Amino acid sequence: MSNKFRPQVLCLTEINFHASLCIYAVFMQGSCITEGENQLNKHQRQQKILSLIRAKPVGTQEGLRSLLEGSGVAATQSSVSRDLEELGIVKQRGRYTLPHSNGAAVRGLLSLDQAGEALVIARTEPGLASAVAVEIDGAAMPEIVGTIAGEDTIFIAVREQKAQRTTMKKIWELFGK
Repeated sequence: MSNKFRPQVLCLTEINFHASLCIYAVFMQGSCITEGENQLNKHQRQQKILSLIRAKPVGTQEGLRSLLEGSGVAATQSSVSRDLEELGIVKQRGRYTLPHSNGAAVRGLLSLDQAGEALVIARTEPGLASAVAVEIDGAAMPEIVGTIAGEDTIFIAVREQKAQRTTMKKIWELFGK
């Protein structure tokens, strides 16, 4: 092979390399943008799941996924499965139901404590912090600015220090204590 053909091969290789970088950059940009949206979508999806299960009997994850899609909420079977577990939703007599509570512990809430001037810390059963936070958020208490849920702990930000006790009382009432 003569040397006069090598520069063309190098140019073609460089073009492929740059094209690959461009494709990769577009993919990563989309990935980075959708990663942040996923948390918001998860919260919306979990709220919709709670609403659908309260409204009508749903017997399968695929049926629930179809109802979500029909409501304009994107979901996969695996995301629905994880959401059901996080929300503490159980299957009884062939349909999904919210756990009936005889007290807050049945629904996951174990304790509430004050922390600092504008924070309430909620302890939950392992794996149920997200479900408890969704229920607290759904109550739309005006004293609460927002919640952040981990595995078994929720940080609940309140507007001011004097709202801590009121918020704790309302949360216990919400969970039947």
